[in-house]
Amino acid sequence: MKYMKSQMKQLIKDNKELQNRLKELMKDHELEKEFALKALYHAEVAEGGKYQLAYQALDLPKK
Repeated sequence: MKYMKSQMKQLIKDNKELQNRLKELMKDHELEKEFALKALYHAEVAEGGKYQLAYQALDLPKK
């Protein structure tokens, strides 16, 4: 599975919990949004993370 900024932004847009986690990461670690997005991806999405299936579903072609 590959990190894609557009998919990550869409996943966060659709999920209030991830929006809050992103804000926490940015504040607590003084990260710019782009770096916080990648950190959140690796923490919550990649390699069997809690939001992996939702992220992968964004990549499916729409019918």
